[in-house]
Amino acid sequence: GEVKKPETINYRTLKPERDGLFCAKTFGPVKDYECLCGKYKRLKHRGVICEKCGVELALTKVRRERMGHIELASPVAHIWFLKSLPSRIGLLLDMTLRDIERVLYFEAFVVVDPGMTELERGQLLNDEVYFDAIEQYGDEFDARMGAEAIRDLLRQINIKEQIQTLREELPTTNSETKVKKITKRLKLLEAFNDSGNKPEWMIMSVLPVLPPDLRPLVPLDDGGRFATSDLNDLYRRVINRNNRLKRLLDLNAPDIIVRNEKRMLQEAVDALLDNGRRGRAITGSNKRPLKSLADMIKGKQGRFRQNLLGKRVDYSGRSVIVVGPTLRLHQCGLPKKMALELFKPFIFSKL
Repeated sequence: GEVKKPETINYRTLKPERDGLFCAKTFGPVKDYECLCGKYKRLKHRGVICEKCGVELALTKVRRERMGHIELASPVAHIWFLKSLPSRIGLLLDMTLRDIERVLYFEAFVVVDPGMTELERGQLLNDEVYFDAIEQYGDEFDARMGAEAIRDLLRQINIKEQIQTLREELPTTNSETKVKKITKRLKLLEAFNDSGNKPEWMIMSVLPVLPPDLRPLVPLDDGGRFATSDLNDLYRRVINRNNRLKRLLDLNAPDIIVRNEKRMLQEAVDALLDNGRRGRAITGSNKRPLKSLADMIKGKQGRFRQNLLGKRVDYSGRSVIVVGPTLRLHQCGLPKKMALELFKPFIFSKL
């Protein structure tokens, strides 16, 4: 289901808003086997979709697994493919990260299709050069800004042809830096070729929305106030900017205003995926940077190390390991008690 509104819940009735970030129609019912308007209740109506409020009767736990999506008014680049070094988009297009950022954040035009002109594909043009080129060549060439331009450039890449060209180029290259660059590109292109993924998929036109129970909104004891996950604020920014951009496009607003709004949408999606990766981090009311999707996963307090590897399991233990003069570099001392506990199953089977 599509999330169209930035609203979360109605603060008077405390019910989720329709088409909002906690919408029961999109994500599932708030109470087990009960629709929002109360027309259907109990287990016997399981699987029924209420014709009044559109909620499907199911268990509440589906709100932990059902995802929504936001249809973006203009495509945006995924910051992980852009900023993680080496930049994957940069490697594929053979452009520097700085140049790609200038195009994505609407500072320069990039030539998508040079036509019969002297311009080259992937060449950057600032405003002055772009208008000069238009005067000189008219509409014989195509140069654009933003993620749409990058997506079209990625679409034009013929992976198999590129791999062939680079393989032929490798033996004839003398410079070591060039060899390194070609092997990096080759590795990436072959990975794309083997996996069947397309390069233009690094640019998103639809943004997935996390299930609501994984970004909860909980009422506090003092009545009236709510504690909310930072992700809700970040999603709200994206939806607000996306809706404003849709409205501007419908009104045929001037180019400069639309461009600015598209740039703001790109920045909002960047902050949602990885806050603080580019530019200043978006902060909350207490001047603390908001926790984005990447922050949820990475680091010591992240999903992997805290929740998945942090569980206590059998045949494991923790202790201070020691070095000793009798030990080799790859060995460490371990108390006998620990060794017995760690290898218990093996010892039992040997006995």
